[in-house]
Amino acid sequence: MGRAEDRRARQRGGRRAAPGRRRSSRAAGRPSGIRRFFTWKKILGTFLGLCLLGIGAFIVLYMVVDVPQGNPAAQRQSNIYKFSDGTMLARDGKVNREIVDLAEIPEPVQKTFVAAENKSFYQDSGIDLKGTARGLLNTVTGKGKQGGSTITQQYVKNYYLSQEQTVSRKLKELVISLKVDRKMSKDDILAGYINTSYYGRGAYGIQAAAQAYYRVDAEELSVEQGAYLAALLQAPSQYDWAAASDTSKKLVTNRWNYVLDNMVEEHWLDASERASMEFPVPKEPKGAPGREGQKGYLIDLADRQLQDRLMAEEGISRSEAAAQVDQQGWTITLNIDPKKQAALEKAVKTELLGKLDPKEREVDADVQPGAVSVDPRTGKIVALYGGRDYFKHYFSNATRREYQPASTFKPVILAAALEEGSETQDGEPITASTVYDGDSRRPVVDDGRKVGFAPPNEDEEDYGDITVQTAMNKSVNSVFAQMGVDVGMDTVMDTAQRLGMDTEGMQAVPAQTLGSMGASPLEMAGIYATFANHGEKVTPTIIKSASKKGRTVQIPDPIGEQVISRNTADAVTSVLTGVVDDGTAQQSVRDNPMRDGQQVAGKTGTSDNNKSAWFTGYTPRLVTSVGLFGEDDKPPHRQVPMYEAGGEDRVNGGGFPAQIWAAYTFGVMDKVTEFDLETDQGAAVEPTWTPTVTPSQKPSETPSEEPTTQAPTTKAPTTRPPTTAPTTEEPTTQPPTTTAPPTTAPPTTAPPTTETPPDPADPGNLDE
Repeated sequence: MGRAEDRRARQRGGRRAAPGRRRSSRAAGRPSGIRRFFTWKKILGTFLGLCLLGIGAFIVLYMVVDVPQGNPAAQRQSNIYKFSDGTMLARDGKVNREIVDLAEIPEPVQKTFVAAENKSFYQDSGIDLKGTARGLLNTVTGKGKQGGSTITQQYVKNYYLSQEQTVSRKLKELVISLKVDRKMSKDDILAGYINTSYYGRGAYGIQAAAQAYYRVDAEELSVEQGAYLAALLQAPSQYDWAAASDTSKKLVTNRWNYVLDNMVEEHWLDASERASMEFPVPKEPKGAPGREGQKGYLIDLADRQLQDRLMAEEGISRSEAAAQVDQQGWTITLNIDPKKQAALEKAVKTELLGKLDPKEREVDADVQPGAVSVDPRTGKIVALYGGRDYFKHYFSNATRREYQPASTFKPVILAAALEEGSETQDGEPITASTVYDGDSRRPVVDDGRKVGFAPPNEDEEDYGDITVQTAMNKSVNSVFAQMGVDVGMDTVMDTAQRLGMDTEGMQAVPAQTLGSMGASPLEMAGIYATFANHGEKVTPTIIKSASKKGRTVQIPDPIGEQVISRNTADAVTSVLTGVVDDGTAQQSVRDNPMRDGQQVAGKTGTSDNNKSAWFTGYTPRLVTSVGLFGEDDKPPHRQVPMYEAGGEDRVNGGGFPAQIWAAYTFGVMDKVTEFDLETDQGAAVEPTWTPTVTPSQKPSETPSEEPTTQAPTTKAPTTRPPTTAPTTEEPTTQPPTTTAPPTTAPPTTAPPTTETPPDPADPGNLDE
């Protein structure tokens, strides 16, 4: 029987081959579904194809991209800086560079740069494929540069290309680096790198850097000095010793050690010689031409804030951002109002500098003024004072952060208490009318236990039971130390951070209630501007616009989100009007004949051993923070007391700083304004001062009597809104020019004869 007959026989008998079984046999020999498209052969083939395509593309790129004519000096163009009204402030563009032969640089100094940046420099092919691939990936994903590159690549970027973070620029850098490594000797590449790199202080190349940092020629540099300059290249602005924070000083010192240790590892430096080396502290910086007076301070802050924007937009490092800003043809318009700037400079000159005489009193040479003025409605920095002269004092007093803000920090504590609805140890809500024990050196307690902190009040004065309002007026340390613990120091520091203070690395300890941390006039102006702006975050901004070659940098709105409630911010403002009208600022501000009824809020501050004195105050339209800092006129410029400066026993915040503030603020007022407050507490609602017209009487700086509204001797209610209109006159009307004299003379305490360094755990003799 044939096959066909056999099949027919099976069919007649109802027996059919299982079709499913036949399909299974076919499936066993052939992939189905998605497996048809993804086999190992196809995947491998695709991978090899892509590799060949990439190699081919690179070959084409290698053939197409030529080594361009390098001329970094020609690529640089002047930056133009303008005032807010468009008038010229400065043109900054002369390149500080002098090319030197590698033979003029001591060989050990040459090796410091190799040890810092690229230990395999003498053996590699000019590129770091792993680092370049990482850089390309980060650029594509928007993460900016991460990871290093070879000295050859950095030289190519400096000399032939630009600092832009783009894929095309990185690919060109890769190709050109390979070609340069083939056609140039390693010594020529190293010389080019050292001579084209930016070292900060406006210095391009090692010769300019040697002069800028050590006042010597490159051929005279020591290994220690060379290692510092090599370390600088990682972050020139951050690692400049003259302007570096304590953290940055530690970082650059670690980097310096890293360079020298690598030299020992590569047998370029003897270990015993390395062990005896000490860190070479650089010389004082000098201002660049065209930056005299206040110009340099304004330009430096504008450059810094522009760098911040580029770092945020492109994810690049500070050093890369600085290279993109410095002499790159930017037109930068500042928010600085030329009239207000001139008025602030005049106020400092007439109210302070004109009263200092270093020939008569040596301490007068140690007084350094700084100020920042901000429009709280817009966040614009309208005026700034960085120091006596950019050529004489390179570091800006407007942005320095190492001096204590002292009692200007007290409003932050009150803001934290009001915002969190905090209570005293007795369970009473904290408001402007809450009563505290104001005795000097009263031990601070937490849940019935002493915390080991008992700060003194100014001149050791005991106040007994007083309200928070009166404690703010008179700047009573013991009250706010206890309030800080009642609120919780973590909460206080968190509030400070939200208001605009850089709290990184700060300890949340009770001593911080006295303002024993570091802060700048720029920071304090921002914090108080947030109070004035009803709790919406104000980030003071000096840049109005920045553009070059068709590119415009987006400047974010200086007015941010609501960081504390309007009720809290307005209550703080209300309380701070009492400091002016019945507190430590009354003589300089309240009684100033130029005030013309202007409503004012503010706070004085005088720090440990009189090393700093502050007044930060505001009207509804202008916030200005003025600080005076005791700095030794001679290197290394340590913090020093200001006792006897200007002929005063002690430089208080209510003295020179408040006088500068009043002369400036009242001088630029275009109209009298009042605060628009939504609060039921504080001096603006319940005035503590009753105006009286007694022009023949001498004003008192420190009243010996309690304010008109007496503090109760028992616990006060949470708030105390008046049931009828206040019987005292609102401080928005014209104040008298004088007040009644005190019944006793203000205490005069002789300045201490020994200096106590600031210590967050031990505030020493913090005055206000």
